[in-house]
Amino acid sequence: MLSSKHQLNNDSSSKLSASTLRISSKRPAMGSQAHHQLHVIFFPFMAQGHLIPTIDMAKLFASKGSKVTILTTSYFTPFLSKKIENSAQIDIFNIRVPAAEVGLPEGIDSAHAAGTPEMTEKFFKACGKLGPQLDQILERHRPVCLVADMFFPWATDVAAKYGIPTLLFHGTCYFALCGSTSVFLHEPHKRVSSDLEPFILPNFPDQVEFTASRVPHFMRHDDSTELTKLFKALKEVEFKSYGVLVNSFYELEPAYADHYRKVLGRKAWNIGPLFLYNKGSNSDEHECLKWLDSKKPNSVVYVSFGSMANFDDEQLKEIATGLEASGQQFVWVVKKEKKEGVKEEWLPEGFEERIKGKGLIIRGWAPQVPILEHEAVGGFVTHCGWNSTQESVCAGVPMVTWPIAAEQFYNEKLVTQILRVGVEVGAKKWKRLVGDFVKRDAIERAVSRVMGGEEAEEMRSRVKRLAEMARSAVKEGGSSVLDLNALFDDLRSAHYSSYENLH
Repeated sequence: MLSSKHQLNNDSSSKLSASTLRISSKRPAMGSQAHHQLHVIFFPFMAQGHLIPTIDMAKLFASKGSKVTILTTSYFTPFLSKKIENSAQIDIFNIRVPAAEVGLPEGIDSAHAAGTPEMTEKFFKACGKLGPQLDQILERHRPVCLVADMFFPWATDVAAKYGIPTLLFHGTCYFALCGSTSVFLHEPHKRVSSDLEPFILPNFPDQVEFTASRVPHFMRHDDSTELTKLFKALKEVEFKSYGVLVNSFYELEPAYADHYRKVLGRKAWNIGPLFLYNKGSNSDEHECLKWLDSKKPNSVVYVSFGSMANFDDEQLKEIATGLEASGQQFVWVVKKEKKEGVKEEWLPEGFEERIKGKGLIIRGWAPQVPILEHEAVGGFVTHCGWNSTQESVCAGVPMVTWPIAAEQFYNEKLVTQILRVGVEVGAKKWKRLVGDFVKRDAIERAVSRVMGGEEAEEMRSRVKRLAEMARSAVKEGGSSVLDLNALFDDLRSAHYSSYENLH
């Protein structure tokens, strides 16, 4: 019987996509001039919020002349193919998540499909078994660099076998990286008498108050869950990797960019906001944009909680009632589908009739960036995912912050306390997928604060200045472009020296 390694090698063609073979056939002969082209492999986590900035990063690297490969599952391949259809420099390799090996139904190959905390735990465990597939790809293609998602800390050791440097991508800001490191190293949440007793984040540039209830579950408990082990491994690998790529710009959070690099000692490059590099015209004109055209500037609040949040009917009803009570016009993105002839329990009686012309409910996908950039939109109720937070900043739109899980409570503090471009709705507890329950009165108050009055105007003025800084950062000579150029100088230097050593 063959060993597991030989079985994997013999079966490699079934596990790697056809595009693997296609790329392999295009590789230049070592004697040609093309051998100087850098090849970078990106390995994002299988969730939309991780994949979208990776696509922007891949396009950015390709624009610098690099050959780029993105590893993903068949679930995301159509989405990814559409996004890169005009990029000849970018290819896709498919990998297979070994779902059955950890007790998941076969075919669960995205974080969205793992709809419960138990399934999510198993999904992370399955992702920890992707090493052999990554090993095969790196051995065969020998890129100059691997850009690995934060959820794959083990990838650094796989790449090290072949002398390939790994750049980590967290997908968040310096503030959140510094905050989570502070809590990880000093454990202040373990020295308070209750989950809601405030403490000051230790060894931090500013005096920021936090509570244990806002710290992720996997950091609060000394257990052996997959996420607990994963987070500890991540903090250790930050020093072993070549460095960290940060989707932020220096002017947004200079004290935290400096703190992360100079005090915490991490090598890092800020190269964001990534989505600003690849902005094109919005070819898919959505009906909601026409609806917004009829509204006055800064008169509409946009409400959306990302792709992972899963509010129950009771919370959705509180949002509906709070929005209506605020008297503000709104665009609200809801994940629930409307079923013909079935009464929707989460909608208050007569709600849709009462909001006609004043409110718009979008079920499913919405073009978030064009909505935020529309002059009619004056506020954004958000879960504080970093992609959404940065899109709001770049559009010059103040926020109502409603963090749910991940690093979102840190992002909230950056928005409300450091940048002062948002107000808290009052969520106090970290709860994966479902979030802390927020009542209608709190929603009404927060929406009213961000949409009207002197406080709202001051926030809007501050965030518009930040938006200008963001655009400058990604222009030639801007802070993010300079950091990106410095990174490429490093990669080219490493590439040429390794090539000369071989010859």
